[in-house]
Amino acid sequence: MDPTLRADRTNYRPLIAAGLVMGAGLGGFIDGIVLHQIAQWHNMLSAQVPVDGLASAKTNMLWDGIFHAGVWLLTVAGLAMLWGAGRRSDVPWSGRTFVGGLVAGWGLFNVVEGVIDHQILGLHHVNEYSPNRLAWDIGFLVLGAALLAVGRALIRAGKGDPAPGASVRLG
Repeated sequence: MDPTLRADRTNYRPLIAAGLVMGAGLGGFIDGIVLHQIAQWHNMLSAQVPVDGLASAKTNMLWDGIFHAGVWLLTVAGLAMLWGAGRRSDVPWSGRTFVGGLVAGWGLFNVVEGVIDHQILGLHHVNEYSPNRLAWDIGFLVLGAALLAVGRALIRAGKGDPAPGASVRLG
């Protein structure tokens, strides 16, 4: 039986989908805030447009802003999906399922962004200024895979959280 559907016909899919989308957005914020702004290890285009002056810094800042706007939209979309899931009578609340979706979404963000931006397009690397860039990139992918595994385990564990027929109503 599909673990997102129980015998009593409750449906976890909308809750999981909301968590995945919101988790991908929040994972992007973690990347942007921690790696772009606090650690300053890279910018969105730092492998293509190295920051060596005001013009290149402004170009990278623009693309970092576009990136942040995109992950903000993902987060808002996930919140809207969560709101919609909470209004459905067939979607029970399960904290472990939702947090599992968040964690898996963060992992999905890391894997997709790591493969596309770091490896395929070469826009930047996790630690652009390290002589061991490939090791940092691989570590980022491994972290993403681990987050996906933990998220999946939480989703599966959460399938039995609520009492049959229990649901959360929002609005």
